[in-house]
Amino acid sequence: MNSRPPLPLANLVAEAESLTRAGRPQEAHGLWERILAIDPAHATALNQLGALTLAHGDLDLAESYLERAVAVSPRTATTHASLSRLHAIRGDRERALASIDVAIQIDPTAWVPHVQKARLLEETGQLRSAGLHWGSALNYMPEAVRRQQHMEQTVLHAQAAVRRNQEELASHLEDGIGPMLQGHDRREVERMRHSLDILAGRRSFVTAKPLTLPIPRLPAIPFFHREDFDWVPEVEAAFPDILGELHALLDQDAGFEPYVQTPEGQPKGQFAPLDRNVDWGAYFLWKHGRRIDAQADRCPLTEAAIGRAPQMKVPGRAPVIFFSALKPGVHIPPHNGATNARLTVHLPLIIPPDCALRVGEETHVWEPGRLVLFDDTIRHEAWNSSDRLRVVLIFDVWHPMLTALERELVVAMTGSLMSFYGANADLGEL
Repeated sequence: MNSRPPLPLANLVAEAESLTRAGRPQEAHGLWERILAIDPAHATALNQLGALTLAHGDLDLAESYLERAVAVSPRTATTHASLSRLHAIRGDRERALASIDVAIQIDPTAWVPHVQKARLLEETGQLRSAGLHWGSALNYMPEAVRRQQHMEQTVLHAQAAVRRNQEELASHLEDGIGPMLQGHDRREVERMRHSLDILAGRRSFVTAKPLTLPIPRLPAIPFFHREDFDWVPEVEAAFPDILGELHALLDQDAGFEPYVQTPEGQPKGQFAPLDRNVDWGAYFLWKHGRRIDAQADRCPLTEAAIGRAPQMKVPGRAPVIFFSALKPGVHIPPHNGATNARLTVHLPLIIPPDCALRVGEETHVWEPGRLVLFDDTIRHEAWNSSDRLRVVLIFDVWHPMLTALERELVVAMTGSLMSFYGANADLGEL
């Protein structure tokens, strides 16, 4: 009778790992021992046996396995994390902290070691440092893990610790920095106040996320100060003329079209309720870099006023100039624009109460005649919660930090994108 040939080592390892993932530790234990008998320096087997024997409370045997694992593979974070748990069970918090520090140094984005260190620090009364590690654990913990029922208490505890830490830090910073902020113009200390709010957990560090053409090394500024642009007063001076031309269009029931018109066959996504719906209507003077003569001819003063601004000019894509009409009760969901090579500009025209624009975490209430300039690659949304129509004029200008050469290169890059994907490709409103 022929005996069954032994499985190759690689097959044994694969089977042992499968049993471990399936939550069958006893069966896995036997296989890891067989693997270790074949290869006494097998790091994974040593690490797994160390963790298994630690779970069963055999501390001496667990330490033997784990120390051997460290000797074979000193840069394995899970081994040092297991050693930290072992030292903590023995009450040796100094060694437990030293081991978990090594684990975090090896893999700073692993969330479990941060949980372990936070708990160790809490046990020694180091609540502020513990709060930092609870924060790291939450940052690195996958959302799927957060939602698991057995993690609920850990997550709630972490959130409470972070919140307490932020409140104490906010008070501490205000005591130390607050007096230095007094007596200064709002703009002088705007960035630093925002920094304090981020540290205190009151606001987030917002980032830009261009969907099509990202320009790195440009700061993510939600709203720009209109006073910084020398062309703004000229455009704003034309507000009465532009408003008059808009009222003429509305009185004559001019052809506002749905702003969202997804091509057939393409997914509609988050704008589905507004797709081919004039609840969010647009009257274009320029679209995709092409003048809509019949419509622009009806608004010569508007077109002339916008001509004073440094508009983007990209063949086949820009300028884009249009009246944007939002009917009562309509909400434009949060979204990101195509490129941060430009700023989006709103000239508010008809603004009833309960209408606003949010960019990042900053909410702006339009004021008729006062331009709003913002980076639309930062997540933004708008709403009209009134019972009347809201209308703003929208156009784009070059980002003020781009040089003349960079503007030329943006034009060339956009052209290359269009030639690569096809002129009708969905590249967003570049």
